[in-house]
Amino acid sequence: MNEKNNILFGPKRNSKEIELFLNHIFESNFKIIENNRNPIPLCIWGTHGLGKTEIVKDYAIERNWKFNYIAPAQFEEMGDLHGMPTTVEDSNGIKKTIYNPPDWVPNEEGPGILLIDDINRADDRILRGCMQLLQNFELSSWKLPSKWQIVATANPEGSDYSVTPMDDAMLTRMIHLTLIYDHKVWAEWAYSSGVDSRGISFVLTYPELINTHRTTSRSLTQFFDLIKHIKSLKDNIELVYSIALSTLDEITASSFVNFVNDDLQLLIEPEDILNSNNFESIKKDILLLSKDSEGEKRTDRLSTVINRLYLYLVSSNYINKKKHSDNLISFLLLDFLPKDLTMSFYMDLLKNSKESVKLMLRDKKLANFLVKSM
Repeated sequence: MNEKNNILFGPKRNSKEIELFLNHIFESNFKIIENNRNPIPLCIWGTHGLGKTEIVKDYAIERNWKFNYIAPAQFEEMGDLHGMPTTVEDSNGIKKTIYNPPDWVPNEEGPGILLIDDINRADDRILRGCMQLLQNFELSSWKLPSKWQIVATANPEGSDYSVTPMDDAMLTRMIHLTLIYDHKVWAEWAYSSGVDSRGISFVLTYPELINTHRTTSRSLTQFFDLIKHIKSLKDNIELVYSIALSTLDEITASSFVNFVNDDLQLLIEPEDILNSNNFESIKKDILLLSKDSEGEKRTDRLSTVINRLYLYLVSSNYINKKKHSDNLISFLLLDFLPKDLTMSFYMDLLKNSKESVKLMLRDKKLANFLVKSM
């Protein structure tokens, strides 16, 4: 696939930024509805496997909104879109044709989201049929109930994707943004979703391998789910490699095998750092990780340890314990950690963690150390 030829629309944002964008657009749309005007649909563009559909679905579920889904690429007839005709007789005895709405049309008031998934994979006839729905939130004899939002997803035009190009008349009926992959944002989601921690460590160590033709956040999650219950990856490396090849590209599969053989899946757990009764022992373990067998510094390993500790501390499930503060300060004071990684870790915690974690960072020795590191 020639990604250079991808035609995408709107600003490029990661999944967390898109959620903030959705908040603003939907709130604005509710105000538009109050003024008896139709809300503005949104289209999220992006390559395959990034989680466009899941972002929209999770957004609705987390807010207890209603959620309806259609994949117009599966529509073969216009009746799948606007419904089937039937004849009714009005009070004057005059017969007329109306369309019964399809079963995917919501019949309860919102808030809710109608997701039109992979909209540009529909054929041109169906795509043109969607134009009235996008503009007027209605088709033929039926309309969407109040407080429903329309979100579409689309793959890039101008590349090797089998899509139907949208003309300006259709594009201007929606606002647009593009989802991009961010390994740290994915790792944060994966951590909170219970994805295998060994897989998260792999992604944080080798983020450049992700988002190829076959290796995407979706295929990685599938792979990690399949190996989650294999206790010793090293003892079952042939099976692990076969599963990797069945879900990922060959380079990523081979890299994961090397990752396992190098014992990097056994990187120090965040819980071990924070709960340690003897931090000097943890310090020795981290120091061993910081260099390879030839004595070369392995910043990638240290970065992975730091990123996993960050994810643990900002998790909604994190519970502060008495010894955590001292161990966190001791970790930040490690003189062999790259100063830029330490400073970035500290600043990210100040920006994104709970108040209890921010209080843990109030230490004079740490403050002096960070000032000298600048």
